[in-house]
Amino acid sequence: MEKVKPKKSLGQNFLRDGAIVEGILRVADVHTDDRVLEIGPGDGALTAPLLARGARVTAIELDHELVERLTDRFLDSDGLSLLEGNILDLDMNQYLSESALEDGKYKVVANIPYYITAPIIRLLLSLSVRPERIVLMVQNEVAKRLAAAPGDMSILSVMAQYYADVRIEIFVPKTSFFPVPKVDSAVVELRPKRRFSQEGDRKIFRVVRAGFAARRKTLANNLSSSFRIPREEITAMFVGIGLGASVRAQELSVEDWEKLADMIAARPE
Repeated sequence: MEKVKPKKSLGQNFLRDGAIVEGILRVADVHTDDRVLEIGPGDGALTAPLLARGARVTAIELDHELVERLTDRFLDSDGLSLLEGNILDLDMNQYLSESALEDGKYKVVANIPYYITAPIIRLLLSLSVRPERIVLMVQNEVAKRLAAAPGDMSILSVMAQYYADVRIEIFVPKTSFFPVPKVDSAVVELRPKRRFSQEGDRKIFRVVRAGFAARRKTLANNLSSSFRIPREEITAMFVGIGLGASVRAQELSVEDWEKLADMIAARPE
């Protein structure tokens, strides 16, 4: 079979480093009969060793040519189910429910397309049937944002750390891929710790989005203008949770945001 030509339009870069593959399997802690959801299997660099370890893999691939190649390559494997499509367009909650997967009883392993990293992470953390752990290959700079500490936080890091414990596990040089991309990558592990609640979570994230609305302004100014609350009242809230009046959004921890959102929500109309 001829080698597949990566499609730039789909952000395809195929992993070619066996040591990195083994590292991903170690982080995912894959064992016989584990259920694994793989996003973007590509030419099977991760799929093959997952199956070799006895995992039962559901792989979602957008590229029809790759789906055909994977089907041929793993024709004799009983452990692989292939779904063709964009994971962002599929009803994953329905699929997971129909697959009889239990909460916390499967893992996600993926070398995801970098141009849709944030939407995929949001989707995975909002699934009603939550994975036990999520192991993703992402751009190195995105990994740093996901795992950032207060002082360097962003909306992405607040979102990820609100729902999961986040750790950067492996640095992956760009030479580990074909074709060689322009950026280095990293393997990041997310362990879900909180169930998604659309109504409940709206309260905190409307405050987070308002806080990050204008990065050059102080948090007090952003929140005061967004919620039409006097700046003095906002700074009094800050004092109540141990923050300074001139604090900026990137300096807050997830716990700070939760406390602040509760205070704003409890304020009389």
